[in-house]
Amino acid sequence: MENIKFLDQNLEKGLYLVSTPIGNLADITLRALNILKKSDIILCEDKRVSKKLLDYYEIKAQLFAYHKFNEKESVEKIIEILKKNKIVSLISDAGTPLISDPGKILINEIEKNNIKIISIPGASAVTAAFSLAGYSDDYYFYGFLPKKLGERKKVYEKFYNFDSSIILFLPARDLLSVIKEMREFLGERQILIAKEITKIHENVIKGTLDDILDKVKLIVLKGEITIVLSSQANKNKDQNVELNKEILDLSKKMKTADLAKYLSKKFKFSKKEIYQKILMLENKS
Repeated sequence: MENIKFLDQNLEKGLYLVSTPIGNLADITLRALNILKKSDIILCEDKRVSKKLLDYYEIKAQLFAYHKFNEKESVEKIIEILKKNKIVSLISDAGTPLISDPGKILINEIEKNNIKIISIPGASAVTAAFSLAGYSDDYYFYGFLPKKLGERKKVYEKFYNFDSSIILFLPARDLLSVIKEMREFLGERQILIAKEITKIHENVIKGTLDDILDKVKLIVLKGEITIVLSSQANKNKDQNVELNKEILDLSKKMKTADLAKYLSKKFKFSKKEIYQKILMLENKS
C-alpha cells in the first residue's frame, strides 16, 4: 500500500533518469511508467524507438531528440526547460541512461545549476549478463571496445592484470575477431556471450576463449552483444614448472618472438604472458 500511495504523490521538479526495457517491454517498473506519464518532456535518443514503448503503455508526452550528435548543442535548451520547473525524463533506446549512452555532458551542466537529478533504476544488460556468468563477486565495466586494433591492444593490456570479471559491449559483427584477439592477449579465461537478452531470440553462450568459437559460429551475428570475461584462470603449478624448464632449454636456441609463439600454442598461455616469462627468466639466469 505504501508504494501505491507513493505513485500518487506529486513528483519533484527536475531531471529523471528513467531506465527502460532492454528488449522485453514488460521489463519496466511501475515507478518508471508513472514518471514517464507525468513528464512534461521526454529526452530520447531515437523518437521512433521510444515511441514504440510509449505507445504500448499509452503514454503521450512531448519527445525531444537528445543523442550523441546533438548532445552539446541541446544542453542549454534543456536547462532552460528545467529552470521553468518542468518534469523532464531522460531515456535511452534501451536500458539505463548514461551507460554507454549520451547524458554525461547534460548531467554535469545540470549539477552546476543546482537542479535536482533523480535516478529511476531498472533493466540493464550489464547486470543481467553478469548475474548469468557466475564468475566473481566484483566486475569492471568497460563499455564498447575501440574500433581500431591498436587501441584495442592497449585496452587488453589494461585488462590483463585485472583480478576481476570484465564486462563490455560489442557489435556482433566484430565478435569472432575480438575473441581471437582476447585469446592472444588475455590468456586462458572463461567467457559468457549474451545476445538479445530478454528478447524472443535470446542466446547465452558460455565456455572458454579456446572452445567458444565453434559455438559462436552457430548464432546470427547481428545487433549488439554483451560479453563477460572471467579473471585470468589459475595456472597449474606443474604446468608452470614445465613451462619454465622449456623456456630455459629453448631460449638459447630460438628467437624470443618465435619461442613465445611456440610455447603459447603448446601451453595455452597468451603470447604476452610467455614473452614476459622469457624475459624474467633470462634476467635471472
